[in-house]
Amino acid sequence: MMSFKMIKKFLVSIIVASGIIFSGQVQAHGGLALADDLCILTVGPYTIHFTGYQPMSQEEEFCEDIPEIGKTVVALDYINDELRPFETEVRIVRSTPSLKITTGTTSKDLEKVSGEDLENMTIYHLPPEVYPNASILIDHTFPEKGMFAGVVTVRGNDQEWVSVFPFAVGEGLPINWFTDVLPYVALVAFAAFFFLRSRKKPEQEGTAA
Repeated sequence: MMSFKMIKKFLVSIIVASGIIFSGQVQAHGGLALADDLCILTVGPYTIHFTGYQPMSQEEEFCEDIPEIGKTVVALDYINDELRPFETEVRIVRSTPSLKITTGTTSKDLEKVSGEDLENMTIYHLPPEVYPNASILIDHTFPEKGMFAGVVTVRGNDQEWVSVFPFAVGEGLPINWFTDVLPYVALVAFAAFFFLRSRKKPEQEGTAA
């Protein structure tokens, strides 16, 4: 039979493991990552706030994957004012046999695809434009599930920066381990801990007597 100390270590391990699982959920997804409860897109030395939602299906904002097919609205808001005079171009491209878009897909991978192929892969395109109001609105309807990628290109001061972030469409809302799972794991662990502790006290009193 497991000793009380071994059970205690086991319960602590469950809580720690749950924390590790949660931390894995906020790692970067290509150029897109969750930081300080904000969805941040990194483009070269600059950052853009990413906000996505689907008005017809649910009001909850999402970061990275798009839960359902249908009308989708994404707002890109510049965090750095230096971006205001620069040109920004936005594409949404579909994963194809010639380019399987995954978390490791980069702008260099896209460059290996010919211009014609890239155009064929593109399902949404905002041509290069200056956004002095620091906000870009993307409005697109996804008719089917699949793997896609957002490609954001910024040009200014004779330089170009490209950020690629893959995402899935139609896979439903991801599990939030911190709010949906970890509280229940912690509750069960602490309940088991105090239950075992209360059982051990009579045993200790009986041994002392």
